[in-house]
Amino acid sequence: VQRVERRAGGAANLCLNLAALGGQVHAFGVVGDDLEATGVRTSLADAGVETRGVTTDPWRPTTLKRRLIGLAQHRHPQMMFRVDHESRKALSDEATAGLLASFESSLAEARAGGSGSVVVFIEDYAKGVCTPAVCARVIELCKDAGVEVLVDPAGAADFSVYHGCTAITPNRSEAAKATGFAEMDTATVEAIAPVADQLAGQLEADAVVLTLDRQGALLSEGSGWTHVPTVVREVYDVTGAGDMVIAALGAARANGWSWLDGVRLANIAAGLVVQVVGVEPVPLEVLRREVEDRAGRGSKKIHALDALAKETERRKKLGEKVVITNGCFDILHAGHLSLLKRAAALGDWLIVAVNSDDSVRRLGKGPDRPVNNQRDRSELLSGLECVGAVVVFDEDTPERVIESVRPDVLVKGAEYSIDQVPGAKFVKSIGGRVELLEMIDGKSTTGTLEKIRAQG
Repeated sequence: VQRVERRAGGAANLCLNLAALGGQVHAFGVVGDDLEATGVRTSLADAGVETRGVTTDPWRPTTLKRRLIGLAQHRHPQMMFRVDHESRKALSDEATAGLLASFESSLAEARAGGSGSVVVFIEDYAKGVCTPAVCARVIELCKDAGVEVLVDPAGAADFSVYHGCTAITPNRSEAAKATGFAEMDTATVEAIAPVADQLAGQLEADAVVLTLDRQGALLSEGSGWTHVPTVVREVYDVTGAGDMVIAALGAARANGWSWLDGVRLANIAAGLVVQVVGVEPVPLEVLRREVEDRAGRGSKKIHALDALAKETERRKKLGEKVVITNGCFDILHAGHLSLLKRAAALGDWLIVAVNSDDSVRRLGKGPDRPVNNQRDRSELLSGLECVGAVVVFDEDTPERVIESVRPDVLVKGAEYSIDQVPGAKFVKSIGGRVELLEMIDGKSTTGTLEKIRAQG
């Protein structure tokens, strides 16, 4: 065993996803009187989730799914097997009454607060909490309050318990089972569309969103059905993808988006989740950048530091080796390109930290420097195939960036000694290494500018 990670899953993961998207989240559910319950409450509270609605039942364990992850070829995480500790026994009448009373009070409080739109989620994992009585009462209260209810159903559930919900997000297998279709007869988008339409009619729901794995998603609403294809990605783990779909869809609805735009957002978000092993919320900044990239706006490689740190952490969990180098990169030349290519070859993902315009001026390189502003320099670097990410720093040194991303390799030109390289001591302290690469003689921005002035 090299390390143990504890993460909140199930409905708690939905709460964490919503919090990561900027929502004010109130959680309702049941945990046991055990160590795992403390972990769930702490994870939720640390993310800013209100946990007054999470009640304790001392007669049942907190649901625990223990996954054992191995490294295929010594670097790629792969789940070997899972051990579950749980109870599926239905809540007692007393526990049900307490849960519903807490929910009704919080719903009224949220609506009276006026801080934004309210959306309610039923995240059913068939653990005895989302009983027919609980679902029916939650939907009834929300209808009376004019609040939308989105349901992520349990796979083996009778979907009639969700009758009257606003929307439901089953996968292909769940939807086929709920409507009496044979799953083998729903392999194509065209074949599954009648299933979605039938389900919408049965539940009197405004929308049905079917998640179709690599085929994306299908939306059925009053105006007909629409297929939303997905971007083909390398899938490492589908755990938590359904939680992310309903979280993004609900976030979109809370902000006044149409069902179709909400499904598009959810589809993109789910694609990011499956590239990470285990349950991991997608931060709003990461999702925003992905949406902008899909829309053809902005550069996907240029990151704010917070988002870069999260993306670096995600890649390291996938077994990738992260390399970082830094500089002004004012006028790109062959020396820069050679250094960047050799740096990239030392790992799987190269980060280039770029001095801001103010930082360049403080270096005393001359009154006319930088020639190119920080945005232009970042865009040029992001256009290089060998560069994985670009981040601008405003300090005199890139040490804050280095400490945030915790690279495996720090690269600098050999005109410096290791003692002169900012961040070198930190990288070595976390088990990384520092590489000093030889520069190409006669290639520099200063030399290039001198030639231009001489010819002018």
